[in-house]
Amino acid sequence: MKMSTAAKTEPPRAGALPKTMRALVKERPGPGMSLREVPVPAIGPTDVLIRVRRAGICGTDLHIWEWDKWAQSRIVPPVIVGHEFMGTVAAVGNAVRGIEAGERVSAEGHVVDGTCLLCRTGQANLCERVQIIGVDRDGCFADYIAMPEENVWRLDAAVPDDWAAVFDPLGNAVHTVMTADVSIKSVVITGVGSIGLMAIPVARAAGAAKVIAIDINPHKLELARTLGADEVFDSRLAGVRDRVLALTNGDGADVLLEMSGNGAALDLGLSMVRNGGRAALLGLPSDTVNIKLAEHIIFKGLTVFGIFGRKMFETWYQMQALVKSRRIDLAPIITHVLPLERFEESFAMLKDGSAVKIVLDLSGGITA
Repeated sequence: MKMSTAAKTEPPRAGALPKTMRALVKERPGPGMSLREVPVPAIGPTDVLIRVRRAGICGTDLHIWEWDKWAQSRIVPPVIVGHEFMGTVAAVGNAVRGIEAGERVSAEGHVVDGTCLLCRTGQANLCERVQIIGVDRDGCFADYIAMPEENVWRLDAAVPDDWAAVFDPLGNAVHTVMTADVSIKSVVITGVGSIGLMAIPVARAAGAAKVIAIDINPHKLELARTLGADEVFDSRLAGVRDRVLALTNGDGADVLLEMSGNGAALDLGLSMVRNGGRAALLGLPSDTVNIKLAEHIIFKGLTVFGIFGRKMFETWYQMQALVKSRRIDLAPIITHVLPLERFEESFAMLKDGSAVKIVLDLSGGITA
């Protein structure tokens, strides 16, 4: 396994810990992953060892599972996969002062260097040398994960475990919505997977005047309506753009939130935005996409934002406040909570669209 933590120095402050753990590993190039017994990660003086209790499966994990072009260009096996999680602190390094064993936590999965231009100018989420857990270093589909103290987020008692496990994607949704400035604006969301669905109540909480959701999955579109979308459309049907224009006084939507990563959906979404509007792009394409750049962006004078990760840690404060106030409800989006051993079934359901958000339950593996 990759060494994903600082060099070992003094022993961590901890009780007895097991020497090995379960982990879902991308062992080699090609489709699939394997459940293996691997060493519990060692921690350095400023690291925190977290006993993972819940872990969310992300679209990025599905890219890695399928071994698409993006995964082939980015992932270097072997690596433990997964980057959405919550758990309890099992041990802390000798220099850790702000976190104690037993605390209930999540963590920001982007491990940054703290010294590059972006980190030093308040944009650490865009760090030039970022390491993402489950992508560039060992991740959270395991009984234990080691994280730098500065990445650890202490959870409020009001946040349920399953919701806490998906703070990472919720942060993507919050960051996308807040960047796009949706207050008193008409909003089109293309792609209502888990993050697109999360964006609906977040946009409502941020004051959006109208929310229109577009996808090809009837179940997810109905769920989008339940979560607060005013209108939902299947993008495969003729005349979708005309219907969106009709709902926006013929001008087009003020804002596009692109969550699908699908080239056709992106081009369709851009065609629905009014002149001078905004587009915030979060969806991750697996390959090159084609869009009508002149017609849909340049001639319209669109402002386009590329969205990556979450603001560290402004977005974390925002989403915890949203959850505590119950301005958003994540329960309808988390359609399945399954034990880690059912990972193959989980990925199959995500691939065929029969599940929206799956949270893996790792609490049954060991008692430590």
